[in-house]
Amino acid sequence: MSLGEILSHPLLLPALLAAIAASIAGGIMGSYIVAKRIVFLSGSISHAVLGGMGFFLWLKRHFHLEWASPLFGALIAALLSALALGWIRFRYKEREDTLIAALWSTGMSIGVIFIALTPGYNVELTNFLFGNILWATPRDVAILIGFDILLITLTRLYHKQFLAICFDEEQALMQGLNVKKLYMFLLCMIAVSIVLLIQVVGAILVVALLAIPPAIAAIFSSRLSKIMILAVFIGIGISFAGISASYRLNWPPGATIALIAAIVYLGSLPYQRHSTT
Repeated sequence: MSLGEILSHPLLLPALLAAIAASIAGGIMGSYIVAKRIVFLSGSISHAVLGGMGFFLWLKRHFHLEWASPLFGALIAALLSALALGWIRFRYKEREDTLIAALWSTGMSIGVIFIALTPGYNVELTNFLFGNILWATPRDVAILIGFDILLITLTRLYHKQFLAICFDEEQALMQGLNVKKLYMFLLCMIAVSIVLLIQVVGAILVVALLAIPPAIAAIFSSRLSKIMILAVFIGIGISFAGISASYRLNWPPGATIALIAAIVYLGSLPYQRHSTT
């Protein structure tokens, strides 16, 4: 499917715009995630949001609360998970892999319980879990663009500090930086990015759009700012290919985007740089 066909399609155009906006957020935050080597930590947040989505869906159906959107529940769960991870890590010096396992299983368990208690077939929740970018509305696109603007602004303000804590926390402490607050702030930004990307590929597959484009970009560059820019354009290309393929093959768009991302990553491995980052 050509770009012109997508631009003239009333359903695919918002999907493409949402994918572009999501790729900007994913490329920027994903680069920090890959540099800090906290991909699995981000994965635990993306799975823990199931608890918030399930609980808010139960509230919505059981008490007829229209404001209780599963996406709102996901945002609260993501932020709480990010803050809990940061606090426990610094307060109790726990290994991050242990925290990941605990958070992952707890969030998923809470979500499964409340989903089981919620009557009816939960189509809305299924779309949030596995993604359905074709549901993107102009309002969704506007929210994503607004967040991109905020994200770019915060990145320009805090990039040097984030860079310091991503590569050497001890050196950052020696420079007088508040590593704890910066790390917690970075985790919160990652959490919000995850929730916004859920609309594109779903909670289950969101890590693919966060981690794979920056990982591909890191093969061709060792400078984080360049990795971010490359990751954004790689994410846009992957999303465009995924939307086109899913429309032609009648496949789920989120899963198709994630699958193409994995294929592109595997295809780029022969070009792996031998120098260290």
